[in-house]
Amino acid sequence: MSANSPAMQSVGDKSYEEVRRGWNAAHVRPLWESTVAHRANEGGPKAHLWQWSQLRGFIDEAMKVTTPAAVERRVLSLIEPESTNPASGTTTNLSAALQVLLPGESARPHRHTMNAIRFVIEGKGAQTIVDGKPCLMEEGDLVITPGWTWHEHVHKGTGPIVWMDALDAPLHRYLGTDMFEPGPAHDVPDYADDAAYAVPNILPEGGAELSFSPVFRYPWAQAAAAVEAAPKGRDGARRVRYVNPTNGGSAMPLMDCYLMQIDRTETIPFRTTSNAVCHVVEGNGTSRIGNETISWGPKDIISLPHGNWMTHRAETDKAILFLVTDRDTLKRLDLLREQYGNDPR
Repeated sequence: MSANSPAMQSVGDKSYEEVRRGWNAAHVRPLWESTVAHRANEGGPKAHLWQWSQLRGFIDEAMKVTTPAAVERRVLSLIEPESTNPASGTTTNLSAALQVLLPGESARPHRHTMNAIRFVIEGKGAQTIVDGKPCLMEEGDLVITPGWTWHEHVHKGTGPIVWMDALDAPLHRYLGTDMFEPGPAHDVPDYADDAAYAVPNILPEGGAELSFSPVFRYPWAQAAAAVEAAPKGRDGARRVRYVNPTNGGSAMPLMDCYLMQIDRTETIPFRTTSNAVCHVVEGNGTSRIGNETISWGPKDIISLPHGNWMTHRAETDKAILFLVTDRDTLKRLDLLREQYGNDPR
């Protein structure tokens, strides 16, 4: 309702405008003038496509203009196009970016409360060292750096390596829980070797259950084999989840990672209150997200904001998509709502 609405009455000898100016001066605002009051949900924010054909050129430019020694991390952030906030992420609760290392370069250690993932897009031979544990980085590998774990990057291979970073940084900034500490590392925990968790359904006796996965690297070959063998889900896509082997939950609290394989049959419409960033690992296809139809190809990155009906279809025999989401956050808060077609869940 506008300030000039005839429904707004004067108060004694004061007009509504005078009353309103007094409220504003005291930092009080009437809810009935808010544009978000009692607004019906009519769909989510728009999705956006970042094409690899353009991003790869930006990466070449970034390699020439600076070094990790000068700027801590050589990172290009992907920003939600319609946001006016300079600290905005890629979509609600999630920030995605591209990080680049050249042979011989390193990015010094630090830690922060934000959870982060690294999904390798191009190159090999680098390592992310997480709480003292070296994690090899090759194309398609997922490396996690849970909140408050020390991490650094070193590249001893040949040729550039590029990976997608994704963090729950916007959520932490909103909550005021975004903390950061530079290295050198100290008080580093001692973890069991990854081989201790290598056999399905068997765990080392006496090992403590952690809130995040003690296995920081998920190799591509294993993930690709798993999604190929997975049965089709309700929407028609094959999907596997990267999990914490000590409890079967998400690899890190608040963030969830999935690998999804689709074929030439369009998936059943699906929508969710969670948000995701999608990286196309292989194949070509199209996605209908809200009112948008997006055609994508290998190494493209797409935001999948909450509240949109979406479908996916491969234009090749199959396509594989990696998704990082805030689904675990919404589930913990009992705010996760999902629908397939007309079936609310």
